Amino acid sequence: MTLDLGPLFRPFECKSLRLRNRVAMAPMTRRFSPGNVPGPEVAAYYRRRAEGGVGLIITEGTTVNHPAANGYPNVPAFHGEEALAGWRRVVEEVHAAGAAIIPQLWHVGAVRREGTEPDPSVPGYSPSGLYKPGRPNGRAMTRQDIQDVVQAFAQAAADAKALGFDGVELHGAHGYLIDQFFWEGTNVRDDEYGGSLENRLRFAIEIIEAVRDATGQDFAIVFRYSQWKQQDYEAKLAWTPQELERFLLPLVRAGVDIFHASTRRFWVPEFPGSELNLAGWTRKITGLPTISVGSVGLTEDFITGTFAAPDDAVVQQAGIDDLLERMARDEFDLIAVGRALLQDPQWLAKLRDNRVDEIRPFSKASLAVLT
Repeated sequence: MTLDLGPLFRPFECKSLRLRNRVAMAPMTRRFSPGNVPGPEVAAYYRRRAEGGVGLIITEGTTVNHPAANGYPNVPAFHGEEALAGWRRVVEEVHAAGAAIIPQLWHVGAVRREGTEPDPSVPGYSPSGLYKPGRPNGRAMTRQDIQDVVQAFAQAAADAKALGFDGVELHGAHGYLIDQFFWEGTNVRDDEYGGSLENRLRFAIEIIEAVRDATGQDFAIVFRYSQWKQQDYEAKLAWTPQELERFLLPLVRAGVDIFHASTRRFWVPEFPGSELNLAGWTRKITGLPTISVGSVGLTEDFITGTFAAPDDAVVQQAGIDDLLERMARDEFDLIAVGRALLQDPQWLAKLRDNRVDEIRPFSKASLAVLT
């Protein structure tokens, strides 16, 4: 089958972000940075995906300069002379291969457990000391803690600009710190950061505004959010388009340029009565560019690990058909591809050249050796 891939290969521009096509590499935690420093092999890893033709690399989550930002071993930091030098090398390699790149700036919040590097004695920090509803972990943040984290994000964004990155992505999804402030289940504060939706948005708004102040008006700010949480796949921030509008518009006013709406399957409608997915609804409500994501090109189910069909090529083509139709009608602007690119750096090039039968299908069993 020959597919019209035109919707994938249109250029895209938004402020400092200038892309050769509409395909992004989704951020995926790898834990290949001993000492929290991205080394030459990390730079080579990202360059291979850029050489495969993607327009935008969104890095794995990289932690801001706060003692409790990290939650996993061997995750790269975005602070400190050695780590920032490593990221400079990554930027140079990706740009040399023709792609743009933005770091995903990250604080894990109550996902952190004591015993985690770099300082095992530091507990998790979160809005109310809750990992999920009814499960305490770590400490509730004071107002000073909140301001420290806001400034850590701003400094990381300023460093990203100085290093030559093309923008930044703020990780406000998946039950990590910013999302823990959004979610009523983990934010039970009774001050100006808790209670109403407007109050629960305050932390994110302060981060976005501080990042804008630190980087200027022309530096692209991407904001990633999700309905689902790693603590609860069925959780929702908004049950209706009207509730989603209440959530999104304050973030727009704060300075977001692009929304990255994270879903587990891009083809699933977000609300009854419409085929629009979360990115589609976000674009319709805000008028801003959006990035969609979720199981693009996969042959293995996200949750169960079972295969959708015995013929890998058929599954690849079927998923791409739907994606192309949605992009052709401008439901969303960019598509982020995760595990398919993790498995095969040449995924997009093979798709472009009608070499679908050569694409290496994703397998969880191969994760430990993927480069």
